[in-house]
Amino acid sequence: MPRPSRNVDARLLAAGRELYPSTGAAGLTVRKVAARAKANAAMFHYHFGTKDAFVRTLLQGLYEPMFAELQTATAAQTDPVAGLRSALRVIARFGRNHRVLLRRLFADAARSEAPAIDFVRANFPRHAAIVARLIVAGQQSGRLRRVPVAQALSFIAGAVAAPILVGSAIVESGLASPALTQTFEADVLSDAALDERVELALAGLAVPGAT
Repeated sequence: MPRPSRNVDARLLAAGRELYPSTGAAGLTVRKVAARAKANAAMFHYHFGTKDAFVRTLLQGLYEPMFAELQTATAAQTDPVAGLRSALRVIARFGRNHRVLLRRLFADAARSEAPAIDFVRANFPRHAAIVARLIVAGQQSGRLRRVPVAQALSFIAGAVAAPILVGSAIVESGLASPALTQTFEADVLSDAALDERVELALAGLAVPGAT
């Protein structure tokens, strides 16, 4: 019996990444994924078993490279504030690059879709723990305000992540003004804009006069 093609699983996952932002877990059927990947349903079940297992693999495959980059970027820094800057830049770019998929993920979790809930519970604490550790280290060094870590995390999320996820949703839905829509990509989503918001967030957390 010939072995199944080794790249069918990769094609199925690529198809799933294309479809998931518009379908969500509920609408992501085996038939749709197989058709997009030009594969048959039997190969889907051979590689992944169930649709829920497929969605979990799809989401994890997106997250792990970002988390590895996050670990590498922060390990290279001995200064906690520099490490926090590096961490936030990695997370911000990941959020920007996958903003539509992430919005669908949160919507699925709100609808109690098991793969989305499991993914959020298993993975979001991982990168949040790295950011929290760097915040605490920065506070202990006397350079960051000694506010509760949850408060600092919320402030950073509002400054850095909210414009990516919420702002882009408003623009992409057509609800924003034409002027904002025209400049949103450059002013909010570009690398330079992301880095600027990271610096603003760090400045907001900094102890006045600290170096």
